[in-house]
Amino acid sequence: MSGPTTLMATGLRAMIANQAALQTTGHNIANAGVEGYSRQRAEFTTMSPQGTSRGFVGRGVDVETVSRVHSAFLTREAAATRALAGMDAARHEALKQLEAVFPVGETGVGHVVGSFLNAVSDLSSRPGDAAARQVVLARAGDAAARFAAADEQLDAIQGHLQERVAETAARINDLARSIATVNQKIAASGAPGHTPNDLLDERDRLVASLSEHVKVQTMESADGTLGVFIGGGQRLVLGDSAAVLRAIPDPEDPARTAISVDDGDFARTVPWSYLGGGGLAGILAAQNQDLVAARAQLGRIAAVFAETVNRQQALGLDMGNPAGAGAPVFATGGALAVPHEANQRDAGGAFLAQVTLAIADPTQLAASEYELRGDPSGAPGAWQLTRRADGLVRTVADGDTVDGFTLSLGTPAPAATDRFLLKPVSLAPDRMRVVLGDPRGLAAASPVTATVATTNTGSASVASLVVTSPAIDPEQTATITFNSAVGDYAWELRDRASGTLLGSGSGTWTAGSPIELNGFALGLDGAPRSGDVFTVARTAYPGANNGNALALAALRDQDLVGLVPQAGGGLGGGQTFGEAYAAAMADIGVRVQSARVTSEVSASTAGAAEAARSSLSGVSLDEEAARLLAFQQSYQAAAKVLQIAQSVFDTLLDSTRT
Repeated sequence: MSGPTTLMATGLRAMIANQAALQTTGHNIANAGVEGYSRQRAEFTTMSPQGTSRGFVGRGVDVETVSRVHSAFLTREAAATRALAGMDAARHEALKQLEAVFPVGETGVGHVVGSFLNAVSDLSSRPGDAAARQVVLARAGDAAARFAAADEQLDAIQGHLQERVAETAARINDLARSIATVNQKIAASGAPGHTPNDLLDERDRLVASLSEHVKVQTMESADGTLGVFIGGGQRLVLGDSAAVLRAIPDPEDPARTAISVDDGDFARTVPWSYLGGGGLAGILAAQNQDLVAARAQLGRIAAVFAETVNRQQALGLDMGNPAGAGAPVFATGGALAVPHEANQRDAGGAFLAQVTLAIADPTQLAASEYELRGDPSGAPGAWQLTRRADGLVRTVADGDTVDGFTLSLGTPAPAATDRFLLKPVSLAPDRMRVVLGDPRGLAAASPVTATVATTNTGSASVASLVVTSPAIDPEQTATITFNSAVGDYAWELRDRASGTLLGSGSGTWTAGSPIELNGFALGLDGAPRSGDVFTVARTAYPGANNGNALALAALRDQDLVGLVPQAGGGLGGGQTFGEAYAAAMADIGVRVQSARVTSEVSASTAGAAEAARSSLSGVSLDEEAARLLAFQQSYQAAAKVLQIAQSVFDTLLDSTRT
């Protein structure tokens, strides 16, 4: 009787095995369109044969397990490339918004700056004309309004990025909780030697979705749960527990947003550069790099424009009665040092130490923020200043002037552990506005005028007269008398009213170089002869003089933005206002173009990585249909074996009854 029963058992096992294979194949077909589904396969194993005197007789097949066609390496690669693509796409989207802040043509900042200086040039032709003066003030208002509008656009982009950070953090929290829930189900599945394939697929899908938002590192535990870590090892999911990401004010600059991870014990701020990938990293990179660079470039143009106009205005005479030095045209300021959240505080919570900045030379301002912290060398009174735009590190002390601004550490001095974020120019567009309301207050006149003696015999004439210092005293009359044909001269300064001699000296004039005295620089054309006299004295009729208007208009074509000290002395390497704005537009354009190309490449790479994973783990309906037919035939054959075994068994029973 053992023969028929063994045959029946063999047929039954074959039917059960092929039924499992059919069910698995049907499951694959049903989930062919499910993203992230991994093809499953019923794994057969041969039963141990039965030993007899006639040899070993096979006992059929058994289902060892239902395996998951899956590559951990390809899954990790797909998640990593997805994180990179998510970061690049998010940064590109943010950068496209920045292009609108730097438009070309008449809507750009460069145009309104040029329009103001052109209006000043028109004023130089009619210094006493009230209408021309009113136009200058109107163009000044246009310039201030355009800078303010650009700053508001940057603020709007900042607000949008902050909203996206909060939304992304909330999405990450949802996914982290879902992964923790699936971890719990996997740990509770309790099937030693077998894997809950569909739960593992669900978890991999969640991790893939999470990777779009933040780059993750994963580690599988012995119980099958998956640990998920971000930001250089910060725990996000461990077992069935999920940490919480929060959007918080950046400890370095409360105007920006940072990310903290709260695992239930305490919260840690994660530096944005540690995130490594995902949409969250792209958003924060746009906020902390691209938006900062755009603010700094716009701010430098605004600061240099407003400061240089005000300083040149102060060198001239207005149309007041009596005429006086020109009052500022624009409100300036905004140079700010932001203390770090961790800096020392007093009992009331206020920061103990404050750092202040003052603009010393606007033409040397850099389009950058700076970090100020204690000097690692420990030298008393020394601080380390890092220019964020290029990473240049310098050691500074209280009162030092760097890149056009002066640093004051205040009293009490900051502690060695204190840190500050310095913003010399970023806030200038927001603070800039027109403060000169009276057109008569425009200082078109120069406080002094140069005249040529009628007795001169040389060909020298006055080419230019530029006031170089607000300390110039127009009540002093300067007389320059040449005493040779090679440019030697003697000079005297006398009180205008009394004629008292206040100073004298000598010098040698060379062609192309001005004669500098008493806060002015006198340029000459031609060649003077011995006995030639030039006089620089108080301007008699300020309403008809255009000396300072010419100097103001000349700012349009001067390299005033971004001057740097030269090896041979002096300053150089600067740009005009128009060139500086064009450079800012070009920088943003290059960033956008680079981000677009990078986003396209990383998206293609992510697609290829997903295709590689899918080619191994994905379902091919043609292949599954072929398997379905094969397993169907096997099942039918196994049923036939069982039918024959039943027939043999019945025959044996019948033979025993006769």
